[in-house]
Amino acid sequence: MVKNLTAAKRIVFKVGTSTLAYPTGKTNIRRIAKLSAVLSDLQNSGLQVVLVTSGAIGVGVGKLGLKERPADTPGRQAAATVGQCELMFMYDKLFSEYGQTVGQLLITRSDIEDNERKTNLINTFEKLFEYGAIPIINENDSVAVEEIVYGDNDNLSANVAKLIGADALVILTDIDGLFSANPSEDESAVLIPFVDEITQDIFDLATPVGSKLGTGGMVTKLQAAKLATEAGINTAVINGSDPEDIYKLLDGRQIGTFFKGIKQAEIKE
Repeated sequence: MVKNLTAAKRIVFKVGTSTLAYPTGKTNIRRIAKLSAVLSDLQNSGLQVVLVTSGAIGVGVGKLGLKERPADTPGRQAAATVGQCELMFMYDKLFSEYGQTVGQLLITRSDIEDNERKTNLINTFEKLFEYGAIPIINENDSVAVEEIVYGDNDNLSANVAKLIGADALVILTDIDGLFSANPSEDESAVLIPFVDEITQDIFDLATPVGSKLGTGGMVTKLQAAKLATEAGINTAVINGSDPEDIYKLLDGRQIGTFFKGIKQAEIKE
């Protein structure tokens, strides 16, 4: 079933805060460097790569020397402004070392819901692809209060995948995929390698809590997978601790949990 990803040409990758930063809040430079190398290599192979990155608030927390993620919205917004600069500086530096050019897009929910702004976004993406640049996307946390309070980059990545007509969505997180139970609490929990349809029973397996630096948890990843698969986009949730596992996934090997994209004919039935 995973072989469906081997034919993907336009892929959205989403990376979470827990993958980008240490528990201290400081940036995991080695992991970001390896992720940049892998995505650059995929771009060189002829794929069209898009990166949706979390981490602005988490990296900002570390940069500002704060002990924990601010509890108030203005504090998180301030941390995001600092962290976003740091994130893009690192991405630009690392991707350029592999001959890649990146472009930053800070998106809010209204950008996707408003028809005119949505069209402008699509046109921008298509030009970036035409120019051979890699789009790097984050929510505009410094101004979009709604996103900070209610939103998450998992669902943003699914919306972006739909927006650009991606073939696949790959979500990198801090666990191996979807389990039959919470693996940190239940030793009998086993990884679920394939999900044909995301039902309420599947949602009931999810753990809602995210990391101290990030938001969400498996629930938001399932929401994103449901949004993407219902648009016919094959989706995978994998552990992002070793970005080179992306190669294995795209080669058709069993990595993480694969969610089958639903064909439009199946939806109508």
